[in-house]
Amino acid sequence: MRNITKRYRKFQLSLSPQQNLLYGFLTYTFIGCILLCLPICHKQFVNPIDNLFTATSAISTTGLVTVSIFDSYNWLGQFIVMLLIQIGGIGYMTFTSFVLLSKKSPLTHWHQRVLNAEFSMPKGFEIKDFLKSVIIFTIVIETLGALCFYIAFTQEGVEHNFAMWSSIFHSVSSFCTAGFGLYNDSFEQFADNTSINTIISVLSICGSLGFIVVTDFWNRFSGKTKTITYTTKIIFGVITLLLTFGTIMFYFFEPSINNLQDSKLMASFFQSMSALTTVGFNTIPIGKLSLVIQLVLIFLMYVGASPSGTGGGMKSTTLTALIAIMWNRIRNNKQVTFFGKVIPIERLYVATSVFILYASVLFVSTFLLALTENLPLDKILFETTSAIGTVGLSTGITGSLTAFGKINLIMVMFIGRLGVLTFGLAILAKRKGIKTKMDECDLAV
Repeated sequence: MRNITKRYRKFQLSLSPQQNLLYGFLTYTFIGCILLCLPICHKQFVNPIDNLFTATSAISTTGLVTVSIFDSYNWLGQFIVMLLIQIGGIGYMTFTSFVLLSKKSPLTHWHQRVLNAEFSMPKGFEIKDFLKSVIIFTIVIETLGALCFYIAFTQEGVEHNFAMWSSIFHSVSSFCTAGFGLYNDSFEQFADNTSINTIISVLSICGSLGFIVVTDFWNRFSGKTKTITYTTKIIFGVITLLLTFGTIMFYFFEPSINNLQDSKLMASFFQSMSALTTVGFNTIPIGKLSLVIQLVLIFLMYVGASPSGTGGGMKSTTLTALIAIMWNRIRNNKQVTFFGKVIPIERLYVATSVFILYASVLFVSTFLLALTENLPLDKILFETTSAIGTVGLSTGITGSLTAFGKINLIMVMFIGRLGVLTFGLAILAKRKGIKTKMDECDLAV
């Protein structure tokens, strides 16, 4: 046994940080799939391909499902799904590293390299402080979220025991921006419930803002730093603008919500928030939305949340870097600047590479689904964008996909969670001469 452990450890050390992340998430995915295949986890039989789909969707915090979580899995199965969501939400290396720190054991060089690859952090952040803020913030927010959910569910008449379990499950799912729910209509039955809409929105925004922002504010209020970082300012600015844009577009151009009357503004904000934070819950039927609003949601899902958070997507800071490149090119500036800050060439390489790879994966996946599925192109594009952005919103076609279509989305969800650039480096990068840690700039892309 000791020899096997040594060999496995030697194998780990021989891998690049990106390859460690790839194999780590693969391991958790297959373990989750095997557990979900056990009959003791089922209310009714679930095909292995659907169990693999569910496990991948959970570890990637996507929320797309081919079977009903509540109708297919019992409490144990639902618990396994929630555990996979939690691991996928905060990063598979985080728990191990936090345990080491709790035991006063220093992080090894290997741990630090993998963590630096998993979390894109701006200049000046210490791994130790970052990990503590991640764990503490997660525990506090999810606990408060569960308590608030319980009060809201019981006020809606939900039975006590189910309200308790549902509160815990949805708190974890909301904060990790996973979009998994125990209600088959997501939260459509609570479209006019201000409390539930607010709880989900707060939890999802907290998760999607990213642990960079949390650590930044913690350092600011604890006196370790005097100002918040440039990255945090950019994240807040971009998220505010995009949420405002999405809400306005929904409110004025989506006819299906006109009958909501007093809840129209809340529904407009919630759907925009759900797409941008990649939480994937919905309070109105997504399949009935107009084409123009589906296009708005596709854009918001494509951009996604912020770096080092629980959300997916291309990331708000990547969008910022791309806008900066375009603006400075048009003005014929020699340096790429954004609000008085020079963005180093390394960060620009990362942003453009992510954009190109992201668009390439999206195109290939959409192309393959169009070949195998007899479905409209707009629904296929929406589904693939939701998968690579790890969002979970769907027009209702997920369960009707062929086996090939499901495998396609499984791969896309996995790449979306790992990150297109990390996936590319894990598969193609040479071990020598590759610079994988870029922390010279204050902007984390």
